[in-house]
Amino acid sequence: MGPVFYWRVDDGPSVRAFTARSGGVSEGPYAALNLGGHVGDDATAVLENRRRLAAALALDVERVVYMDQHHGAEVAVVEGPVDAPPPVDALITEVPDLALVAMVADCVPVLIRDADGPAIAAVHAGRPGLLAGVVPATVAALRDLGARRLRATVGPSVCARCYEVPVDLREAAAAIRPEARAISWTGTPAIDVAAGVVAQLAADAVTVDWVPGCTREDPALFSHRREGRTGRSAGVIVRRSA
Repeated sequence: MGPVFYWRVDDGPSVRAFTARSGGVSEGPYAALNLGGHVGDDATAVLENRRRLAAALALDVERVVYMDQHHGAEVAVVEGPVDAPPPVDALITEVPDLALVAMVADCVPVLIRDADGPAIAAVHAGRPGLLAGVVPATVAALRDLGARRLRATVGPSVCARCYEVPVDLREAAAAIRPEARAISWTGTPAIDVAAGVVAQLAADAVTVDWVPGCTREDPALFSHRREGRTGRSAGVIVRRSA
């Protein structure tokens, strides 16, 4: 069985997808398509899951590039397979047939592409990343490479009604983007990280497609808020060679 995709589009020039948790070999709280090698899962199982994802993209496993994510705003440009995941929260490449991955279990995965050029990016944007400005930093880096007509696909994440936080954290997020201010389903302060990210993209004149879905509410997706110890899903983007 191959990986199950929560959402996938293959429009010829690029493939953009968000994985579900089905279609892998991990067990227990990581069942089944856990792609995170840092969450306590068996390393052999994670490697097999990553091999399955690569095969579904018709790529060798070394051509799928992951990050060592730190909830920051660092961006790396990669020009081929890497020996170790870069310690960043956004990856950019102009190299065809090189897939970029952002792993999430409630955070917002963002996949960006230049509609008129080769540049693509994968971004991991949680609450700290929203505050740090990882999405605007990625957009700026793409434009520094010459990208002009950017389109972003924003994937499923924990929704506002499920992301209860102390009021000071909510106000810190709202100071960055007012659209992030929210109220939980119990009427307490909450953050809508995805709405904040979408607002950042719109402010930078990036066209946005927003895939619906709440990680905490949908058991087809991994959710740290729902389960605590759990696996990681992925947002993945690759530009095909001609």
